[in-house]
Amino acid sequence: GKAKRNQKAPGLPPQPGKMVAIDCEMVGTGPGGRVSDLARCSIVNYHGDVMYDQYIRPTAPIVDYRTRWSGIRRQHMEIAIPFVRAQREILHILSGKIVIGHAIHNDFKALKYFHPKALTRDTSKIPLLNRKGGFPENVSISLKRLAKELLHQDIQVGKSGHSSVEDARATMELYKVVEAEWEQHL
Repeated sequence: GKAKRNQKAPGLPPQPGKMVAIDCEMVGTGPGGRVSDLARCSIVNYHGDVMYDQYIRPTAPIVDYRTRWSGIRRQHMEIAIPFVRAQREILHILSGKIVIGHAIHNDFKALKYFHPKALTRDTSKIPLLNRKGGFPENVSISLKRLAKELLHQDIQVGKSGHSSVEDARATMELYKVVEAEWEQHL
């Protein structure tokens, strides 16, 4: 087969096929439900198509479903897959890709995984994106506020909690707003 080229030409955006956006939903485990454990993971490609979307059963018992935010309910755990299987499947998708996420360290932490920094794009830490939205540059602005301001999209509304697919798509769209300019400086 063709040799894989992971290095992108300087100043040029990476190829769309190399990019994915991820969003994870967490539930509370451990004492008082204060430990955040992975309960759903969604990955979309550059065009927003779903590549992965699974409910995931944490290894520890769930103390707090955090449904208001996570959208996770007890019945979702009946169709959930074990963490080790999910982790294997997810890392297989992320391997060698540029991964975009909002406050993405939280997602990687939940996956017990470190992605190479050079292949990671965190939309909560892009000064240019904040500036375009009229926000201070070095403040972490919520995905919800950025999506409203820059995409004119209302996400994370209603009592049913967040949809990680919707959030991953919004993250990818936000990245595209600054992609050409931002990649020049990387």
